[in-house]
Amino acid sequence: MLGRLFALIMEVTPQHAISRVIHGLSRWSWGPWKNLLIRSFRRLYQVNTGEAVNSDPGAYPSFNAFFTRALAPGARTVDTTPNALLSPVDGAVSQIGAITEGRLIQAKRRDFSLAALLGGDPAMAARFADGAFATLYLSPRDYHRIHMPCAGELQQMLHVPGRLFGVSAPLVRHVPDLYARNERLVCEFDTAFGPMAMVLVGAIGVGSIETVWTGEVTPPRGQRIRNWDYHERPVTFAAGDEMGRFNLGSTVILLLPPQASVRWDEGLASESTVRLGQSLATYTSGGSESGLFPGEGDHGIE
Repeated sequence: MLGRLFALIMEVTPQHAISRVIHGLSRWSWGPWKNLLIRSFRRLYQVNTGEAVNSDPGAYPSFNAFFTRALAPGARTVDTTPNALLSPVDGAVSQIGAITEGRLIQAKRRDFSLAALLGGDPAMAARFADGAFATLYLSPRDYHRIHMPCAGELQQMLHVPGRLFGVSAPLVRHVPDLYARNERLVCEFDTAFGPMAMVLVGAIGVGSIETVWTGEVTPPRGQRIRNWDYHERPVTFAAGDEMGRFNLGSTVILLLPPQASVRWDEGLASESTVRLGQSLATYTSGGSESGLFPGEGDHGIE
């Protein structure tokens, strides 16, 4: 009952207006303000700053700089098992499994359309039909940079404007088609097993989403879908390379094609905690002509 009430309240909440305010406040560099936010956030979420390159919370110029802090070298171990699909984030598995009849599981007794998630692009949706997916939720206390789950070459990026519902478990259970309604950034890569997409889903309070090749992509300017084509000038990444970040937290959805023949690691299920660089699954290589394998990218982990 409380979850349904929360969902109804979110329906009428001015999500973008609130997020714009948070966007500005999180970047305000006035010392007393940003230090108060950082201290309060650390206390509330028990954030481990010892893993960061800069472990001094007071040294960050704004709350957003603290929130998107880089990890210290060696803070995460990247699994080097051949054909391993790595977790791109610290977080928890929301759902994981097969894409069936063009639909993905959102929560128990609730699913949503792959084509809608991809902004209505039928060609892209066809590449992942009957494939596999993993939805990974980043809580406020998690590290909020996003890394590559495998080596790949960026082919295209799609920005789809939308709502900014929260992505906590109660809302995921009660808001229909939440991920396909929220603002999102779709990044498609060519990999050793064929196409792979990472869908970065926005949420209320997520003032912007950034990638390492474009910088800040959102907040949106207008309500039209925007598309960037990188086929003639692909950006190359190795497994574990940073590819983007959430300025405040949200969700990443991995989409994998059927030819990847993904085999999820034993014990991985809904609500499993995952860490950046750990293996999520193994895949069958040979689906792409790119020849990319872990270690051949040009963007190192910061």
